[in-house]
Amino acid sequence: MTVFTDMWDFLTTGANWSGDGGIWALLVQQLLLTVTALAMAVVAGLPLALWLGHLGRGGFLAINISNIGRAIPTFALLALFVKADWPGTDSLGPYGRAGLATLLALTLFALPPIITNAYVAMREVPAEVREAARGMGMTGPQRFFRVELPLGLPLVMSGVRLALVQVWATATIAALVEGPGLGTIITDGFFRSNYGKGLAGALVVAVVALALELLAALAQRASDPTPKGGPSRQADPLSPAADTVDANADAVG
Repeated sequence: MTVFTDMWDFLTTGANWSGDGGIWALLVQQLLLTVTALAMAVVAGLPLALWLGHLGRGGFLAINISNIGRAIPTFALLALFVKADWPGTDSLGPYGRAGLATLLALTLFALPPIITNAYVAMREVPAEVREAARGMGMTGPQRFFRVELPLGLPLVMSGVRLALVQVWATATIAALVEGPGLGTIITDGFFRSNYGKGLAGALVVAVVALALELLAALAQRASDPTPKGGPSRQADPLSPAADTVDANADAVG
């Protein structure tokens, strides 16, 4: 019980929340690290995975990139970057010491769920819907942007959602190379046998992870074009796709 009392005392002490090394400042640093790494992963992996899924090619490549990414521990990758002094251990603005190495390690960690879900989302669009769009005279890009992408967007968002929460939780490893974020509180607490402080940092990470999960779930739900109406609409798997095609019929004549 003493440990939990110490944790509560740490969290309820106002001085621990303010200042450059306070909880709020470290939380913002970790959010910046997380959002930047996630954005880099989306830019690097999402367009390629979507296009390969649209073409129906490259499934072997997409799945194996995902498997390799899951097999390599992020901390091991970060340690390798720092040990090899590539891409350098210098500070990178608000990203701290070894900031670029940390960003690259987290970006590679975020790629697997983004690539896998984006590819699968495109391949799971019903063949009948593709044929209907093709029969209406839509070109390949038109089918992709007006039919396949809207229908696959919820699954794409699911991959981004998973990557977001995973990167947020894993970003605490930045503290191991003197980087920013809440990992500083956790490592410092356990290193100094101040377990209450370490648990306090872990609790803040967990609470923010739940908040990010909730926000991402709401965004995923908002991206779903499937009508939430009566059971007759939900029972017909082609109805939302048909709506998407019909809504764009005028654009293609």
